[in-house]
Amino acid sequence: MNDTQHRWTVLLLAVGLTWGLASPALAVRIKDVTHLQGMRDNQLIGYGLVVGLDGSGDGSSTEFHVRSLVAFLRRNGVTVDPDLVKVDNVAAVIVTADLPAYARPGQRIDVTVNSIGDAESLQGGTLLMTPLKGPDGNVYAVAQGAVLVGGFSAGSGGAGASKNHVTAGRVPGGALVEASPPTVLAGHEELNLILDNPDFTTAQRVAEVINGEFSEGTAQAIDAAGVSVRVPSQYANDLAAFMAELERLPVHVDQRARIVIDERTGTVVMGEEVRISTLAIAHGNLSIQIARTNEVSQPYPDSFGETTRFSNVDLAVQEEGDQLTLVPEGVSLGEVVQSLNAIGVTPRDLISILQAIKAAGALQAELVVQ
Repeated sequence: MNDTQHRWTVLLLAVGLTWGLASPALAVRIKDVTHLQGMRDNQLIGYGLVVGLDGSGDGSSTEFHVRSLVAFLRRNGVTVDPDLVKVDNVAAVIVTADLPAYARPGQRIDVTVNSIGDAESLQGGTLLMTPLKGPDGNVYAVAQGAVLVGGFSAGSGGAGASKNHVTAGRVPGGALVEASPPTVLAGHEELNLILDNPDFTTAQRVAEVINGEFSEGTAQAIDAAGVSVRVPSQYANDLAAFMAELERLPVHVDQRARIVIDERTGTVVMGEEVRISTLAIAHGNLSIQIARTNEVSQPYPDSFGETTRFSNVDLAVQEEGDQLTLVPEGVSLGEVVQSLNAIGVTPRDLISILQAIKAAGALQAELVVQ
């Protein structure tokens, strides 16, 4: 993309953002910005074996996979001497999963499989039946199935190629839920809503919307992260219906002025509340071009010389004149982008400029660098 195309891209972005700022903020459902306290996923973990690998399993230096295999065989009526077991198609793995708050026995959940030995790849393997336990030590699910690896690894004669991590994979729907996690919804006269992004303004708005729908005093903002909700008497025996009515209510979410910068990819994301104070921005570009040409020196006939090859290097340095752009106080996000676009900044330049503006104290927003 040349400079002209880039400037048009930034200009179109600025125009689009300006149009977006001109429209009022859209309301979202309460269920999309909050969750019920106590209703959360539960982490499960287990130790298992992946079999059927094409010689890419744990090596002889890893002993625990052999002991685990011997123990598995003994449970199935086969007795073997651990010292005589030499296999390279088995890998010891750690299996993890997230158990949803409302999971019921018979439901299926995804599991993640990670090698803990020196296996080269889990590609093509099958996870044997693995109990998954919670922090309380109880078994809540059992996992088994073919492992899907999001990559590949191949090699021969000292040369090889690989893509992504082949010692970790997933088993979609590979675990069957055996027990439901404890629930805290039934029998409660008061519930607590937790905001996913704590904010005092949003918490107060959530309470006001709930009170407007049911009755005054039903909800109260406790702090920036929590809203206490009293269950109305008509819903005392039907909390599911009450939550369904509550979750669909629309609320206008407020947010802090924030700019997120990813320096690795040159990505800049700015919220609509970003404002800057009056300042002047100078920006200049230094362009260095190096061109290499290969030439041949041919000797004259009968000169007994040798043909030689050499390279010519042409170096050109061009520096654009600095441009000074005045940005007035209190401008919006769209106007900021338009002002920076006027001096022809690239995404990389924009990152440096924003950091400099923040250091100067003129940026009225939180700057997050990833």
